[in-house]
Amino acid sequence: MINFHVKNRSSGAVQFSAEINCSEDDETSKKLCLAVNWALQSDANLAGANLAGVYLAGTYLRGVDFTGANLEGANLEGANLEGAKLAGADLRRANLAGANLRGANLEGAYLRGAYLTGAYFEGANIKGAYFEGAYLAGADLAGASLGGTSLGGANGINDWVKIIQIETYAIAYTAEILQIGCEKHPIEDWRNFDTRRIAKMDGKTALKFWGKYRDWIFQTIELCPAKPTGAKQ
Repeated sequence: MINFHVKNRSSGAVQFSAEINCSEDDETSKKLCLAVNWALQSDANLAGANLAGVYLAGTYLRGVDFTGANLEGANLEGANLEGAKLAGADLRRANLAGANLRGANLEGAYLRGAYLTGAYFEGANIKGAYFEGAYLAGADLAGASLGGTSLGGANGINDWVKIIQIETYAIAYTAEILQIGCEKHPIEDWRNFDTRRIAKMDGKTALKFWGKYRDWIFQTIELCPAKPTGAKQ
C-alpha cells in the first residue's frame, strides 16, 4: 500500500491523497486508475484534478464529476460516462473509442486529437467543445447539442459531422454550421457573404479559395447533407 497524491490541475496543490495497493515503481497511469477508484469509493473530489494519462478503459463512471479535470491522453475506451460532468475538461488525445457519453456535459471541453470512433453522444451537451483534429468516425451524435462546437481539422465519417479535405483550409459542416479554417458561421450566412466579408477573414488567400471552391462546397453540402442531431442548438 502506498499513499498517492493527486494534484489540482490549476494550482498544483494536493487535491486528495489515496491509499492504493501498488508499489512506488508502478506506472503513473496505474496509480491514477487506482486513485480514481479510491476517490469514487471515498467521495473525494475529482473536479479539476490532474489525471493526465489515467487508464480507465471499460470503467463505470456514470455521473462522475470530472468538471475541469485534466484527462489529457487518458484511456477511456469503452468507459461508461453516461451523465458524467466533463465541462471544461482537458481530453486532448484521449481515447474515447466506444465510450458511452449519453447525456454527458462536455460543454467547453477540449477534445483536440481525441479518438472518438464509435463513441455514443446521444443527448450530450457538447456546446462550445473543441474537436480540432479529433477522429469522429462512427461517432453517434444523435440528440447532441453542437452549438458553438469547433470542428477545424476533425476527421472521420459519421452522419452528423461531415469533413472535406482539400487545399489551404480544413472544412467541416453540420446540418446548421459550416466551418472553414477557423471561421465558423451558419451555412446560410456563408451563402450571403460578399467578397468584402470574405477578404476580412484571410485577405487574398481567402478570396482565391472562396472564388475557386464556393459553389463546389455548397453542392457538396446539398449532395451529402449532415443529419440534424435533433437537439436544440
